[in-house]
Amino acid sequence: MGLRSTLIRPFAWAAARRIERMAANAIADQEKTLQQLMQRAQHTAFGREHGFDSIRTPKDLSDAVPIRDYEALKPYIERIKAGESDVLWPGRPRYFAKTSGTTSGVKYIPMSRESTPLHFGTARDALFNYYARTGNGRWLDGKMIFLSGSPALDDVGGIPTGRLSGISNHLVPAWLRTNQLPSWNTNCIEDWETKLERIVDETLHADMRLISGIPPWVQMYYERLLARAGKRSVREVFPNYSVFVYGGVNFEPYRAVLEGLVGERIDSVETYPASEGFIAFQDTFPHQGLLLNTDAGMFFEFVPASETDSPRPTRLWLRDVEVGVNYALVLHTNAGLWGYDLGDLVQFVSTRPYRLVVSGRVKHFISAFGEHVIGKEVEEALLSVAGQMGVGIVEFTVAPQVTPPEGGAPYHEWFVEFETAPADLTAFALAVDARMREQNIYYDDLVRGGILRPLIIRPLQRDAFRHYMKTQGKLGGQNKVPRLSNNRTIATALEALVQKT
Repeated sequence: MGLRSTLIRPFAWAAARRIERMAANAIADQEKTLQQLMQRAQHTAFGREHGFDSIRTPKDLSDAVPIRDYEALKPYIERIKAGESDVLWPGRPRYFAKTSGTTSGVKYIPMSRESTPLHFGTARDALFNYYARTGNGRWLDGKMIFLSGSPALDDVGGIPTGRLSGISNHLVPAWLRTNQLPSWNTNCIEDWETKLERIVDETLHADMRLISGIPPWVQMYYERLLARAGKRSVREVFPNYSVFVYGGVNFEPYRAVLEGLVGERIDSVETYPASEGFIAFQDTFPHQGLLLNTDAGMFFEFVPASETDSPRPTRLWLRDVEVGVNYALVLHTNAGLWGYDLGDLVQFVSTRPYRLVVSGRVKHFISAFGEHVIGKEVEEALLSVAGQMGVGIVEFTVAPQVTPPEGGAPYHEWFVEFETAPADLTAFALAVDARMREQNIYYDDLVRGGILRPLIIRPLQRDAFRHYMKTQGKLGGQNKVPRLSNNRTIATALEALVQKT
């Protein structure tokens, strides 16, 4: 064990004990958080408009504060950008986290002086907890790489503004910065492919021990690294590489490919960060589900997925949730987000303690015929069958084909880039369809009744999704391919990349 890991060890155990306490006191922490939020924000413009001084209970909160998306929040954001203080939270934001919106264009998510440290603090504690629970602190004694957006920040209304991953670079403490790669100048490169080559330059001969990033872009890094090094596995290039940190997407579709490139399975730590707050993280090894971050300046509400389109949906707080139910996640935060619909669907796998998985996106679903298929279902169907048949998946997306050009009944069209293709594509597609029907009774009824025919899989050319993301200006960084669309925008773009038979 090196000097740094030895010195950090007591801090790692302190973080692990904090996480244990949080897991045991989730309900009390949420009650305390609600009171603190209301007291702190009662004199803001939003707090006065919504009677924060009279809110005492979760029921009071749901009665006083409607659920809103970014569009409904935007007028308040515009006031902040114009220079006004005490709008959503006391004072003015420390940062704006800039992210892409589906209807709003660019979204500017406020990060306050209270909320900002919790982003890095939660990531730090998740890694320290991993050290304490597994005994692996070797990653602290070598180099670490965080594949992220540019740390260069713009000025929006006098507030530093950039991608969350770029802002996070400003929060790395001095004691860790000496271990961090790539360099600041390389991280500021906007073009992903140029940046990737520079990252390989800087890390090829480094003692890399921890790698963090979204799986598809880490895969690109691995491939470029191996091509440059002339090696067969990442383990040959980085013999001390010991932990992979990821978040933002389900790792399972990428696991086989990434572990094949590494040369073996290594430890991983899963996180659930968002610009709006650090929602959850892996606290046990191995794990099922992520521990909800209940003592980090966020009060959570949960709306049953079946009611997301209702004008007055049921709004539950943590004490009322059930295992196995899909909920839309609603936030109230110490950055001034009130009744904010994060857009994610989550499902609890445990309530002692409160652990969850991300089951999809509220807007990423297929319900062209009332089937309401969600991301968790398509991922589970494809991956379970792929595992049984020895098939490797790179990436995929699904869209409805309502008016098939070849005629006949409509169907769900799956665009899949294979690492290892099935020997019999038709049999593979039928097996995936059967697994879908087992999970979703509405989809099963439609297929059984002849309203839909079984799904069809379109195998794509190699690097099809990378090509698509590049054409959209979304190659690299924190960008992700939507797994489900209720329209054919992505499907239409991918049609030209289907493998010719």
